[in-house]
Amino acid sequence: QVQLVESGGGLVQAGGSLRLSCAASGRTFSTDTMGWFRQAPGKERDFVAGSRSTGSTYYADSVKGRFTISRDNAKNTVYLQMNSLKPEDTAVYYCARRYGNSWSREAADFGSWGQGTQVTVTS
Repeated sequence: QVQLVESGGGLVQAGGSLRLSCAASGRTFSTDTMGWFRQAPGKERDFVAGSRSTGSTYYADSVKGRFTISRDNAKNTVYLQMNSLKPEDTAVYYCARRYGNSWSREAADFGSWGQGTQVTVTS
């Protein structure tokens, strides 16, 4: 059974940093595409960042230059380093897994999801 467990969320002031982690289990991690999404209250779940097994990374325009996605295949873990946080980054952040190496930034194309971790940025 595939499981994803996020950690690292919290409360931070604007301009601060947080690092989210997502531990994956259940199948080979290194060949899959991993993504981070976020959902603010009353809004849809939006793409934030993605990582393919090839090493390619992708970012939403709103976080480009501030967030960095990385993965440690030996630890079956993907990370999201978030710097220069803004109040509009406040949301529940979800880790997601898409089997195989093909890329998509659509939430519907990711088959496994974590439970989410809250990130709150105060002004």
